Amino acid sequence: MYAAGVRVPFEFGPLAFVALGVCLGACSGLTPGLHVNTLAVLLAAAAPLVPGSARGVGVAILAAGVVHSTLDVVPALSLGVPDAAMAASALPGHRLVLAGRGREALRLSALGSGAAALGACLLGWPLTRLVRPYAHLVDAHLPVLLAAVVVFLVLTEPTRRRRVGACVAFALAGALGTLALDAPTDALLGSGDLLTPAFAGLFGVPVLLAALRGRGPPAQADAALTISPRRTALAALAGAVAGAAVSYVAGVSSAVAAIVALAALPRFDPGDADRAFLVATSGVNTSNTIFALFAFVSLGAPHTGVAVALDLSGAPLDLPLYVAAILLSAAVGVALVVAVGERYLAAVRRLPQRWVVGGALCVVVVLAVVLAGPLGLGVLAAASAIGFVPPRFGARRVHLMGVLVVPLVLA
Repeated sequence: MYAAGVRVPFEFGPLAFVALGVCLGACSGLTPGLHVNTLAVLLAAAAPLVPGSARGVGVAILAAGVVHSTLDVVPALSLGVPDAAMAASALPGHRLVLAGRGREALRLSALGSGAAALGACLLGWPLTRLVRPYAHLVDAHLPVLLAAVVVFLVLTEPTRRRRVGACVAFALAGALGTLALDAPTDALLGSGDLLTPAFAGLFGVPVLLAALRGRGPPAQADAALTISPRRTALAALAGAVAGAAVSYVAGVSSAVAAIVALAALPRFDPGDADRAFLVATSGVNTSNTIFALFAFVSLGAPHTGVAVALDLSGAPLDLPLYVAAILLSAAVGVALVVAVGERYLAAVRRLPQRWVVGGALCVVVVLAVVLAGPLGLGVLAAASAIGFVPPRFGARRVHLMGVLVVPLVLA
């Protein structure tokens, strides 16, 4: 085997590539601030250097993406936990951790991801064939569709103040995306990625800074699920279906899809609503990653970073092999959510909160500089300032997805 002009005396087999993807996806998923799209593009850039077949590289990319989508809930739950007095305005997962239900939250996320992975692999091809005749209509009317989603999200905010905050946050994030995302970078690694510092600033840094006043995760109670199986199943189904839907539409995030899906479900009490949101969001993340593969194979349109990386790698589209690799890696990822997640949560609890938050912020800053150079640091700072807008008005952070939606509408 030749790689980059050097003879390599061995080749990886399919299972070795699954293991490689699982390890990379676990490392990236557990790293705060590292977006799965960044991981996928770096994998595609490194593909020529990896010994083995092109199909194996495709297997590694998909396995890494699926495992990242299941494990990224762990740092999201463990880091940036605010003070108990701020629980009412905290993220749903953080509210569960503050209530001592972090172990339950990890299992709910694992259930959502596992159910979505199984459902996506079984239904991916039939649904893609059903959607294929209408794909050109989605592309032709994409700006109208995205605008309708934005209007829906704003109107579902319960008060006038929150709706105003939603509009302000969307406009500012959209302006940032329009001005920054296509700008040339001086990256130290890869070809440059401004999406990671933008997302880290919009969604991560404000949460971490707000947590500086907190004491970290409190002691966690047992892992028993306190939401009924029926409601868990409904939330998992909503997440899987929403993830499937947005796989065929560029610019609609998993958080948007989860909110739209949950809006169609029966009214839950606040505790169950937080649990349902966690199940649905985890399901959307994993379902979106898998359905995007079917959409790419059938329609030739890569709508996620993982699908784009698969396209850039030049790997042939061997769907049966890829589906088998996805199922295996998803099973490993679901097991790791519980096994690693509980240890991660316990380790964060033992450490001083300021050190934990400071370390996470340092990781985010270093990633911004490595992936985008000095401009990445500027985008991170600007995005962080914008990220404080939604909580100031009491609005949902999902409106910050304008950073992607506005550039797509204007394109």
